[in-house]
Amino acid sequence: MKDALFSLFPDLEDLDEEIKQQLQSSLHLFEAPAGAVLLEQGEHTQGYVFVIDGVIKVRKSSPEGREIVLYRVEKGQTCILTTTSLLSGSPYQADGVAETDIRAYMIPPDVFQQLIDQSKAFREFVLQVYADRISHLLLLVDDVAFGRIDRRLAQLLLNGQRREEDGVIRMTHQQLAAELGTVREVISRQLKEFERKGLLQLQRGAIEVRNAPALMQAAE
Repeated sequence: MKDALFSLFPDLEDLDEEIKQQLQSSLHLFEAPAGAVLLEQGEHTQGYVFVIDGVIKVRKSSPEGREIVLYRVEKGQTCILTTTSLLSGSPYQADGVAETDIRAYMIPPDVFQQLIDQSKAFREFVLQVYADRISHLLLLVDDVAFGRIDRRLAQLLLNGQRREEDGVIRMTHQQLAAELGTVREVISRQLKEFERKGLLQLQRGAIEVRNAPALMQAAE
């Protein structure tokens, strides 16, 4: 199983043999079912996570109940907010939820700090992953602040359609709103407008795209 770590995170092969052995000996396998809350805002992370299988959704909620999905941590990825928490000693600044069944390796905070201090290659690995994810978050901020909701929703629906074998998007209006960082009422209004134009058909807990070319045009 531990060999999977290096196949999914090939940059770790650049570690010195001694550091690699230290990393391997400190790994703990972590498993959780879909829907499990892995970490809540304000808690301290229990270690640095390497996702081996499954998807973790990282979301931020406001006191008023609004929610936005910041990013997902998928197979072969790590979580930047976990990295932030470990490097700064600050609490986790979001909620981490298992979107599917999860299998991951974790190294304890003290071992993570030792590897950061001792290994240039490990330090570069952590910082490169961190930089890539920060770029993604900046794009999200730009999208939420300046992107038109009709375009963003159309693109989200197209992406959702591609993921489903039958092309039916099984998401509630509230879930769509969380993905886009807005409120359910805005999403419902825009979906009804798309339906009026013949782009899609609304069903209970699902959405069926009826005119993909027109929806693609709306996403441009």
